[in-house]
Amino acid sequence: MEITMFMKHSQITPVRLSAVLEAAEAAARAISPAFPLDATVAVNPFLGQTAEDLATAAARLGRVAGCRVTRTGADYAAAIRDGRISEDDLAEALAGALSPLKPTDTDAVRHAAERLRDGPEPMALPTVADLAAEATGIDWPALIDKCIGLWAAGQFDRGQALWSPAPGNEAFAAWRAWAMHDLSPEIAGLKGFCAHVAAAPDTAERAILFAAEALGISDAAAETAFHRLFMSMGGWSQHARWLLWQAELAGESDRTMAELLAIRLIWDEALLAHTPEIAERWTATIAAHAEPVVPGADEVLLAILQDAADRGHQRRLATALDGAAPAGERPFLQAAFCIDVRSEVFRRALESVDAGIATIGFAGFFGLPLSHHAHGSDIREARLPVLLNPAVETSSAGDPASDQATRIAARSERAWGRFRQAAVSSFAFVEAMGPVYAVKLVRSALGLGGAAKPEPAPQVLGGMSAEAKADTGAAVLKAMSLIEGHGQVVLLLGHGGNVTNNPHESAYHCGACGGYTGEVSARLLAMLLNDPETRSGLAQRGVNVPEDTLFVAGLHDTTTDDITIYEDGLPAARNADLAKVRGQLRQAGKIARAERAVRLPGARWNNIHQRATNWAEIRPEWGLAGCAAFIAAPREATAGRDLGGRAFLHSYDWRADEGFGTLELIITAPVVVASWISLQYFGSSVAPAMFGGGNKLIHNVVGGIGVIEGNGGRLRPGLPWQAVHDGETLTHEPLRLSVMIEAPREEILKVLERHPGVRDLFDNGWLHLFVLKDGKFDARYRPGLDWADAAPQTLAA
Repeated sequence: MEITMFMKHSQITPVRLSAVLEAAEAAARAISPAFPLDATVAVNPFLGQTAEDLATAAARLGRVAGCRVTRTGADYAAAIRDGRISEDDLAEALAGALSPLKPTDTDAVRHAAERLRDGPEPMALPTVADLAAEATGIDWPALIDKCIGLWAAGQFDRGQALWSPAPGNEAFAAWRAWAMHDLSPEIAGLKGFCAHVAAAPDTAERAILFAAEALGISDAAAETAFHRLFMSMGGWSQHARWLLWQAELAGESDRTMAELLAIRLIWDEALLAHTPEIAERWTATIAAHAEPVVPGADEVLLAILQDAADRGHQRRLATALDGAAPAGERPFLQAAFCIDVRSEVFRRALESVDAGIATIGFAGFFGLPLSHHAHGSDIREARLPVLLNPAVETSSAGDPASDQATRIAARSERAWGRFRQAAVSSFAFVEAMGPVYAVKLVRSALGLGGAAKPEPAPQVLGGMSAEAKADTGAAVLKAMSLIEGHGQVVLLLGHGGNVTNNPHESAYHCGACGGYTGEVSARLLAMLLNDPETRSGLAQRGVNVPEDTLFVAGLHDTTTDDITIYEDGLPAARNADLAKVRGQLRQAGKIARAERAVRLPGARWNNIHQRATNWAEIRPEWGLAGCAAFIAAPREATAGRDLGGRAFLHSYDWRADEGFGTLELIITAPVVVASWISLQYFGSSVAPAMFGGGNKLIHNVVGGIGVIEGNGGRLRPGLPWQAVHDGETLTHEPLRLSVMIEAPREEILKVLERHPGVRDLFDNGWLHLFVLKDGKFDARYRPGLDWADAAPQTLAA
């Protein structure tokens, strides 16, 4: 059937225009950003739903995405049977639920969990494309995915494509130019689609408005109807949301979200004209979208069961945290690790090596918001949390001749790569050079590749005054609660993963460093704190560093548990101390590898290094899988406790925090970043089809942005299935993060009052909050800026 242009070009009131565009804006804000592959960081996939509780978010995402936000009833029933969820956990979760739809008692909760064990998956309200597919037998959603994905891969390409569209074109204009000549829809049977696109309004806003009119989308239905279309485009919507995120960080804006919505609406408008027999069902769908988002009894029950599962972990954690250990003497080695959960295993191992070793936890960018130029590069790498803007520009250019040689080699490598991938020369390349690459493949498979040389030491462009050095050094040490008692050697450790042939490599690096490795921040801070100008100004700023304290930078390879030490101007007189430190680190690495190997499928303590360099290894390490707790307290609260590599450990002494500025920083930055990590693992585990990255074995990299599975068109955000699943069962237990802070209750509440967006995370149950006192659970946060006393024996029962 030929498409006739049936947009209603009638007079549309400003009120209607405003309502539609406001709904489009709200739907766009409900989408979480997805960062590109070169700087992947974990993002909370429920970022747009944090103003709602879990049950309401489940109802909303069930409507717009057809995905669940909890585990199945069968999973919770199994946890009840094996004791991971106790009767007390069920009773407390039930008592904390406010919905009138909740079960009457814990027996009813257990029976309902069994009833839902094989219950149906949530079903999204259909798009026009879904209804048209049922009516015609043609898979229109798959065709739309393919057509939009093919166009978007070129439009948003970040340097991977050999041929890409002319730069500078806005997305909607570029798509119209593409779609007016793309015959794929017409070949599939959508006759007149090119003409339909040509007749569409020439701006995204007008296209959204007229398509909404043509599709009969009412003001009440618009927000979730638009949200449904954004979710149907998967990772492309999330990439557009990232473009908006980046623009807003710079104080600007971006129109790509609106332009993608206009594109998707034009498709549905064309399909409704093509299949008028679905009009009645589509009208009913719009009516369903207009209904308020309200959770049903099943969503309420599953939210209660999830809360009970969270409480079960908290109960076990309370058993482990049984009081603070006594503070030790001044340590020989004080090692500061990133709060990444993988460091918890190494910290325990290192402290077990020698009683003269103490460890610290701090965000891996070490409080230095850097924009870094790597050796031989002009690309600005934002090595800081994505919530912040860079304030310091650094470079590792080093010697000009060496830097220039690196640039020339990189250009040659890029030219060679383009030659072997080009449309014509690639065939000759395979014929002529294939045997040579067979040798390279064998070497890669055997892990015989050479180790990369470290870059020259980073330098602050333009330098820093003596006052700025002392101010910066004092601010960082105060934030680390390191105002006195420094060790003879203070080791500042960034971290990064050592993986091969993995498009998600940056996801194994440091989230606090924007998805890059953390050695740049560590090296810069160590040099700064060893600088005589810095040291001379610390005492008058309230920080007392002994003269014999030496700051040393290093990099923790989280895949192999090797530590690289950077000798950036370190005095030769301290070589013996450094040799001792290296020996202690090697010994700790062996202990940590032995512990981690038990969890890794097919791993042994002595083959971890080979797995890291094996280009066919799909699970070189578990990353942050298993993360479940964030603890901000002195190390004495957690020292000697085996937390299973599941806790972010941030060193914090509230008694040294004058004005509680550090407490505010912890709650509004590291806690939020940790929540993003926790909830991304949660979402990738409970809803892998929507929030997960799919199967590593069939990934294809698209535009340097992300991956698709096979030859599909939908971009896959989130973590690959192999990052959370061992082939038989989930290795990540989907729990909401439990945040424990040793600080006065009233000061924590003051921070939450000043930051309503952070407060939402706790009030709506996306995070749990506890106060510690002397290393034990003391109080549980209740929504509404309130506390409930939580005696350790009750939690541990």
